[in-house]
Amino acid sequence: MRQRSRRRIMRATVELVDQRGYAGTTLGDIAERAGLARGLLSYYFDGKRLLMQSATHRMMHKALSSALGKLAPGASPEARLARAIDAVLGLAVEHPRVMRSHLALILDPDTGAFVQDPEQRRLGAILQDLLREWGAPDPVAEHAVLRSALMGGCIGVLLPGAELPLAPIRADLFRRYGLDWRLGVPPQPLPPEHERPTARD
Repeated sequence: MRQRSRRRIMRATVELVDQRGYAGTTLGDIAERAGLARGLLSYYFDGKRLLMQSATHRMMHKALSSALGKLAPGASPEARLARAIDAVLGLAVEHPRVMRSHLALILDPDTGAFVQDPEQRRLGAILQDLLREWGAPDPVAEHAVLRSALMGGCIGVLLPGAELPLAPIRADLFRRYGLDWRLGVPPQPLPPEHERPTARD
């Protein structure tokens, strides 16, 4: 019952923030959408900010698990890592309000903090296993690097007024890990070198 209630709360949070944004979503709204008493939110989560982090980490964990589950059995470590990178970066396009709110909260020096909640630990464990299979000598340290790179990539896609297209961000990450651009779920029809802007007079 407890796990089901937590999942309902986190699912409702993502749905509402997708529609209204973080500021436009109240704990009362979330409780109503989840079909639970308002007091239960405080029992399960210590405030709206931490709930938002957990809900986003759950969304990322589900997206990652789903993407990996679609691969054929025996897929190469490179294919699995490529699919994971695409799954996380794709959330910036599919759920921009959720991802933008999540990043803004953890980067705010006054209220932000990166919390390793159970959802984040599940997500981290999958990524560390993928990096171990890929051949990282220190999967824990490499996971920290990959996590930062993925966050930076999402910020690049979501930065208001200075958004970058997804393709070059993806290409940069794929080059770092020696992944062929055709692996994963390519967001562009051509190799990265054909996507680069050309100099003009």
